[in-house]
Amino acid sequence: MKALTIAFATAKEAIRQPAFFVLTFIAGSSLICSVFVSYFTFGEDIKMYKDTGLTTISFAGLLLALLTASSTVAEEIDGKTAITLLSKPINRRQFIIGKFLGIELGVLLLFVILGSLFGMGVWYKYAYDLRESAGGVAETAKQFDQVKQVLPGLALGFFEVTVLASLSVAISTRLPMLVNLVVCIAVFFLGHLSPVLVDVTGGGNVNELISFMARLFAWILPSLEFFNAGPAISTGVMIPWVGYVLPALGYCMLYSGVCLLFAFLLFEDRDLA
Repeated sequence: MKALTIAFATAKEAIRQPAFFVLTFIAGSSLICSVFVSYFTFGEDIKMYKDTGLTTISFAGLLLALLTASSTVAEEIDGKTAITLLSKPINRRQFIIGKFLGIELGVLLLFVILGSLFGMGVWYKYAYDLRESAGGVAETAKQFDQVKQVLPGLALGFFEVTVLASLSVAISTRLPMLVNLVVCIAVFFLGHLSPVLVDVTGGGNVNELISFMARLFAWILPSLEFFNAGPAISTGVMIPWVGYVLPALGYCMLYSGVCLLFAFLLFEDRDLA
C-alpha cells in the first residue's frame, strides 16, 4: 500500500513534467504527419508506417522512463528529498518499487495516447494508400485487421520500455541523469544489435576477444530484439498473443525483476545523509 502511494505520486510527477507534453507532441505530430508521407515502397507504405510508428512510440516511452527515473530517484537522493520520505514508515525497497511502478504508469499513459493516435493513423493510411494508388475503397474489416496487427507490437514495445525502465531505476540509485541516459540508450542499441554481433563474429576468422565480447554482451544485456515486431509487420502476419506476446511478458518480468533486485542491493547501503 505504501509503495502504491509512492507510485501514484511518481506517476503524477511524470505526467506533469514538461518532457511528457513535449514527447507526446513530437511523437504524436510525427505519427500524424507520417500518414501522408510516401515511402516509395510500391503499395507497401502501410508496412513502413507501422514499423516507424512502433519505433517512434517505443523510443518516446523510453526517453520518458529515463527522464522520470533520473528526476524522481537520482535527483531526490542527491537533493536529500529521499531521506525525508524514508524517515516515515517506508523502507528502501518500497521506495524503489513505488518509483518503478509510478514510472510504468506514466509510460503506460503515454503509450495509450500515442497508441490511439497510431491506431487511427493505421486505419486511415490503409484507406488513403488504396485510394491514392488504385482509386479503390477500403473495406472496414480489412482496416480493422490492419489495426489489430499493430496491437501486439504496442504491447511488445511497452515490455521493452519496462525492461529498460527497471535498469534505469537501478542506475539512478547511484549515478546522475547524464550517465543514466548514456548507459540506457547504449543498452537499447546494443540489446538490438547483440544477436547480429554474435552471428557476425561467429566465424573462425574473427579475433577471439571480439567474439567473446559479442557473446558476453548477448548474455548480460537484455535481448531487446525479442520485442521487435518489425519482422512480423514486414511479412504481414499477426503476432500471436499466447504463443509470442505472453512469453515476451514472462521474459520482461524476469529481467525487470533481476534489475530491481540489483537496485535493492545498490540502494540498501547508499548514504542519504
